[in-house]
Amino acid sequence: MKELRSRNWFGKTDKMGFIYRSWMKNQGFPEDLFDGRPVIGICNTWSELTPCNAHLRDIAEVVKRGVYEAGGFPLEFPIMSLGETLLKPTAMLFRNLASMDAEESIRGNPIDGVVLLTGCDKTTPSTLMGASSVDLPTLVVPGGPMLNGKFRGKDIGSGTHVWRFDEERKRGELSDADYLYAESCMSRSAGHCMTMGTASTMACMVESLGLSLPGAAAIPAVDSRKKVLAHLSGRRIVEMVKEDLTLSKILTRRAFENAIKVNAAIGGSTNFIIHLTAIAGRIGVPLDLADFDRLGSQIPLLLNLMPSGKFLMEDFFYAGGLPVILNELRELLDMDAITVNGRTHRENVEGKADCYNREVIAAYEEPLIDHAGIAVLTGNLAVNGAVIKPSAATPALMQHRGKAVVFQNIEDYHRRIDDPELDIDASSVMVLQNVGPVGYPGMPEVGNMALPKKLLEQGVTDMVRISDGRMSGTAYGTVVLHVSPESAIGGALALVRNGDWIELDVAGRRLHLDVPAAELEKRRQGWKPPAVPGTDRGYVQLYHKHVLQAHEGADLDFLRGGSGSEVSRDSH
Repeated sequence: MKELRSRNWFGKTDKMGFIYRSWMKNQGFPEDLFDGRPVIGICNTWSELTPCNAHLRDIAEVVKRGVYEAGGFPLEFPIMSLGETLLKPTAMLFRNLASMDAEESIRGNPIDGVVLLTGCDKTTPSTLMGASSVDLPTLVVPGGPMLNGKFRGKDIGSGTHVWRFDEERKRGELSDADYLYAESCMSRSAGHCMTMGTASTMACMVESLGLSLPGAAAIPAVDSRKKVLAHLSGRRIVEMVKEDLTLSKILTRRAFENAIKVNAAIGGSTNFIIHLTAIAGRIGVPLDLADFDRLGSQIPLLLNLMPSGKFLMEDFFYAGGLPVILNELRELLDMDAITVNGRTHRENVEGKADCYNREVIAAYEEPLIDHAGIAVLTGNLAVNGAVIKPSAATPALMQHRGKAVVFQNIEDYHRRIDDPELDIDASSVMVLQNVGPVGYPGMPEVGNMALPKKLLEQGVTDMVRISDGRMSGTAYGTVVLHVSPESAIGGALALVRNGDWIELDVAGRRLHLDVPAAELEKRRQGWKPPAVPGTDRGYVQLYHKHVLQAHEGADLDFLRGGSGSEVSRDSH
């Protein structure tokens, strides 16, 4: 075992060693904890303002037990927690800030290995981005999904049913009282969204990358086996330090390719693209938007989970969890990729990948959909690309030509969408501008625009919607997202006007604005960048100036790559 970096703090015999050890001892730590054993940082994203992660203090204590048993010294530390449901204007605005918090907390402290406690959407990619820039032995413990929601004798899914209930309420099919009652029915235990939203997608991403112990992704937050996994993770991270099994040894190009294929098979969130691309940028693995289509678009959909199917994460766990998916895809994946337990995916699934419910997890030979994944579109409306999730879209709208109904920003949309005089019908294409990384700022989950009330009352359930924003992984519909370059920096989306014809051809991977080039150039000459409020100070100003576009992962330009773990200067 190579010399532990924590010895540069606790192993000193001079004044600095005195300082580093003495102040730590005010917490009651005995002398022998500073004897050269691995120091394990437990990066905790717990917060009562992040309800999905509110149970992570308990999980941290269980991880500590495992660390102590294996001869390590666990030290828990907090970082900024990002609650998807409360944080305004969008948690995505602060993902990069939280990653900086994680990176500097890990690098600047006497940590030899780190356990990331994650859950809600952005807490997984932000901590992993930060850890990747330091590149120590790292293991992730996902917080786990909530139990299935129950309403009127049926299962309901977090997020997914919010959109459905809202539409039913507008159509007069759901009373205000029942709408209010459904709130408690949907969120009835600790944990993150139990649909295949972004949080569940991130948990599956982590396991498919090899960064969590096998089977971690689907265990419900309140299941005792979640604590067993946390306990074992605490033991394992100590061994990883001794083996010097760093992130860069696991996060290879083949690991990223595995994750892309698995995401397709589970019907994962489109947000997966943004986050995986950003992680790859930190660890130094080349990854571009075309990879997601090339590697994932022909993968069959195997997981019957909302919003693409009808079941929920609890059912996925009982059916066998992600090891079953890995086993079904074994001919398509690099099963010899190494994982955090020191074994390969092939070794991990051996004898542990039986499927107990084929209605939940389909066999590769009999998939739910032959080709799922995420389609990448290009054309004059998205020169650098846009994305759509076919498994959540309406087949009849996957090839469509319609007239644009343009909303200049989110306020314009809210102001006009339910106006009875709005010139819109079921064939129209809804276009939302200025909700990208720069334009909002932060690229919020508003791309799945709710349909006009007057069309919902007519029985319309889906329309083509296009924006430079994102949508929740729990959402559904024929929604084109992540249009790049975005409208706020002069992308073609900024030039769309009401009545313009737009063509969507998912099979042909084409998104086209049917306006002559000369006319577009004329419009461009008259275009001015929109004013973006709230970007004149602090982190938001920094973000606004340095954020990359969606196809580059929306990271900050100066954060790509890593700085390593070396810190040579002492503090006194």
